[in-house]
Amino acid sequence: MESKKKEMIRLERESVIPILKPKLIMTLADLIEHGSDRTEFLKLCKRVEYTIRAWYFLQFEDLMQLYSLFDPVSGAKKLEQQNLSPGEIDVLEQNFLTYLFQVMDKSNFKITTDEEIDVALSGQYLLNLPIKVDESKLDKKLLKAYFNDHPRENLPDFSDKGKSLLLEPKPVSWHNAESDGTYIIFRRGIGIDRTMDYFFMEKVDMLIGRFWGFLMRVTRLEKIFARKSSGKRKKDQKKDDDLNAEADQDDLFVERLRLEKMDLSVSNLLSKTTIQEPTFDRIIVVYRQASTKSKTERGIYVKHFKSIPMADMEIVLPEKKNPGLTPMDWVKFLVSAVVGLVAVIGSVEMPKADLWVIFAVLSTVVGYCAKTYFTFQQNLAAYQNLITQSMYDKQLDSGRGTLLHLCDDVIQQEVKEVIISFFILMEQGKATRQDLDLRCEELIKEEFGESCNFDVDDAVEKLEKLGIVARDSLGRYFCVGLKRANEIIGTTTEELVLKAKQGFANS
Repeated sequence: MESKKKEMIRLERESVIPILKPKLIMTLADLIEHGSDRTEFLKLCKRVEYTIRAWYFLQFEDLMQLYSLFDPVSGAKKLEQQNLSPGEIDVLEQNFLTYLFQVMDKSNFKITTDEEIDVALSGQYLLNLPIKVDESKLDKKLLKAYFNDHPRENLPDFSDKGKSLLLEPKPVSWHNAESDGTYIIFRRGIGIDRTMDYFFMEKVDMLIGRFWGFLMRVTRLEKIFARKSSGKRKKDQKKDDDLNAEADQDDLFVERLRLEKMDLSVSNLLSKTTIQEPTFDRIIVVYRQASTKSKTERGIYVKHFKSIPMADMEIVLPEKKNPGLTPMDWVKFLVSAVVGLVAVIGSVEMPKADLWVIFAVLSTVVGYCAKTYFTFQQNLAAYQNLITQSMYDKQLDSGRGTLLHLCDDVIQQEVKEVIISFFILMEQGKATRQDLDLRCEELIKEEFGESCNFDVDDAVEKLEKLGIVARDSLGRYFCVGLKRANEIIGTTTEELVLKAKQGFANS
């Protein structure tokens, strides 16, 4: 993901297939000419799902059993009943995290990257206050121990302390989930959120911000504050160039519509304005609360959110502090007070002090300070509404419910990958791995109008494990016939149970 001119953001295609499984199966079945083949195909789809579900059953069962020990609600009692030593509990919680990260990968959740964090820091959408995490309330050992044992490349740095708070439109206290071990954020899927309103107070803030930026440029203070952050930009420049060179032509480009970029005109300032922001379709946050002197905390929180705007991603952070005035607000207060004081002293020292001038200056200063304060109160109320909305509207589930969703997501994704790739080989014949990948993506685009980065490696692995796909001497993949595929997989336990139920009902 990268920013371009005119607030265009490149969004990399997701591996998740955004099509409901029943719709996928019925659409592909309708493309098969012969009725007998269609029946065999539908039977194969069921057997594929039953088999894949059986493969993951034991792993998911272990995951749920382990989480029952670390459930923040009831886990403490179960751990007490087990009478385990602290070392044994440490091993179990690391086993749980290992299972959890495997399920995250299989369900196409990704750890948020530095670029995505930079997007959150670079602007504001509905959230206009600085959000800070209370470090003292978060555990720093759990995730740190996991990443020490399971190192990963390109882990994000949630805290960019080289940036000046004075130059940030919305300073945020992000903390490194990997090095500090406080929390980790996973995301999956991309969407769009649009909001239309008059945004009168926000437009006033925007005008003040532009005027403040003008003063910073005129006084050349901008260069002083920007000097510290230039190092990081230089360090990442080569990486950004590499990303540009490797960018897929099929990647999505979404325009961010922000008040900060709007054209200044009377009609724009007085009319309704539409703002637009890319969203993360799903976000999962994992963390543990800090232990106290009297209690060792073992509960692990797993919270699931939906449709979170990138620029407002801070609303999912755990253990947030109550927001206050930003450093920029305090600077504006001080500058306004100094300017007002100088103007008043200058007016008083004049041979004929004009009381109306003094009154006008004082009224302006007091009015500006009052405006800043009331704007803060309005933003605070909006923040509280957003937090309430995130709890009731945007939070899908937590704990065991989230894990059950993840387990089902894994199965649905694996089944869809296998069905699509087998259908392509069945209808279009032999294909190399690269050709199969391209054909599957074309099918998804042509038949469903969706795009994704099809995970052909995972699909082929499952097909070979099922025994219904093989490779010729040239390395090309080919599939067996539908009837033979059903014979290879064989009758599943679920089918036997269904037959038994039908026989019992008929009797």
